[in-house]
Amino acid sequence: MRVSILITVLAVVISFAKAYDPSPLQDFCVAIDDPKNGVFVNGKFCKDPKQAKAEDFFYSGLNKAGKTNNDVKSNVTTVNVDQIPGLNTMGISLVRIDYAPYGQNPPHTHPRATEILVLLKGTLYVGFVSSNQDNNRLFAKVLQPGDVFVFPIGMIHFQVNIGKNPAVAFAGLSSQNAGVITIADTVFGSNPPINPEVLAMAFQLDVNVVKDLEAKFKN
Repeated sequence: MRVSILITVLAVVISFAKAYDPSPLQDFCVAIDDPKNGVFVNGKFCKDPKQAKAEDFFYSGLNKAGKTNNDVKSNVTTVNVDQIPGLNTMGISLVRIDYAPYGQNPPHTHPRATEILVLLKGTLYVGFVSSNQDNNRLFAKVLQPGDVFVFPIGMIHFQVNIGKNPAVAFAGLSSQNAGVITIADTVFGSNPPINPEVLAMAFQLDVNVVKDLEAKFKN
């Protein structure tokens, strides 16, 4: 009798443990009382499944190199739910990353996804930094074509082309909308700007240096 009661209690506890909130699929989703004024859901609205077509699950163009004539000498071509509507609720997306010689995908983080990257061409120096609780350890490797590296969800990470020739990589992300926070752009290019004195203390810099950086990264 006691065993059966224990099993019943465990079953109830497990059922409650599984009733967790869904993972966020966008930066924020502010609650609203009147549904008439609601515009967004956590993700995308769904069309009638009977109206779905092959084009909803298709994208063409990842064979084309992205333009890398920019300050960081790289380009990320994203294929997520905005490009392929059929990815909605699927928890996966894809990117192609092109790097000019000595170009980089600068330090950034994906707030909603783990990333797994495979190098197709070139030589990359890649890595991520663990959290404060793990003493901010750097995990880094030099990749050759065919090598694979994983960037855990939320970790600041980067890739640098250390070769004299262009490099190409593809990466899968565990979200239909992984999001991206580029550290320098976010900290020094926020709108409105963060008080320079705050950043000067945080980064141990002269306040005038911070002002120059904010001017450079101004949106």
